[in-house]
Amino acid sequence: MYKKDFMLRMIEMLAEFVAGILGLIKKGDFKKAAQSIDDAYMDYLQQDAAFFNNLSSDNLPESLLQEHNYTGDHLKILSELFFAQAELAFAQEKYCESREYYRKSLSLLEFTIKESKTFSFEEQAKISSIKNRISELGDGKS
Repeated sequence: MYKKDFMLRMIEMLAEFVAGILGLIKKGDFKKAAQSIDDAYMDYLQQDAAFFNNLSSDNLPESLLQEHNYTGDHLKILSELFFAQAELAFAQEKYCESREYYRKSLSLLEFTIKESKTFSFEEQAKISSIKNRISELGDGKS
């Protein structure tokens, strides 16, 4: 029970942290936002951002669970970090990069929701928002 409570608190803290990153992006402080994201990978997942950025989006959840021994909670954390990276890339007009991060975030979020067998309006709204952004980006922007 202690481990589960710890992970839930960690996820809540990350959500606040991501909100802060999104605030930096909105202010145009892209360098500080990028550094904060990079630091978060190490702080929350003990890997650098490059490790996760180089993973293919194909079977991403299964790969992380089976080959890298991550848990569903780790996947939730990673989904939030990918979302923050997607938002940063979008703000910097790096649309292909942004689309890939959104896809990774969506894949992990949908997987964790399916596995948890719970319903959350907040999570459903986030899924819808990410899908809309991916659709908006389409395949034509680079």
